[in-house]
Amino acid sequence: MKLIDKKLLDETTEKAKQSSRLRMNYNFHESLDDPINRLINAMEPDTYLRPHRHKNPDKNEIFLLLRGKAALFLFDDDGAISEKRILDPSNGIYGGEIPPDVWHTLIVMESGSVIYEIKQGPFAPLTPENMAPWSPAAEDTEEVKKYMELLKSYL
Repeated sequence: MKLIDKKLLDETTEKAKQSSRLRMNYNFHESLDDPINRLINAMEPDTYLRPHRHKNPDKNEIFLLLRGKAALFLFDDDGAISEKRILDPSNGIYGGEIPPDVWHTLIVMESGSVIYEIKQGPFAPLTPENMAPWSPAAEDTEEVKKYMELLKSYL
């Protein structure tokens, strides 16, 4: 049995805090070729999850917030926010399932936030067509900071 407990969340969170990306995952799947990828993703505020979608190959993305608080944003093809939700287990909002071809991102609102994520395998890195063209690339740190502040202003 693979146990998801406070110790695992704490250890993965500490690694996220030390990571330059301010996030760290712990995979439960044995291989990237597994038909179902399962992982926890510990994330800290100011981590940037560039808005993206899962198309070609089409994949659903399911995640449950195990602890912490995060804002989930969905966008239309032009980058306008079509839906937003605050994920907060203490308020009864635990996660979401994102269908293929839907632009989305998360903004982490509390230190120590951890999601459990499930995606269809095998693992396929996101191709450029799956990165939102209206959002800044992760390397453009000044634009990322402005973009994240813009998204936070909608909360």
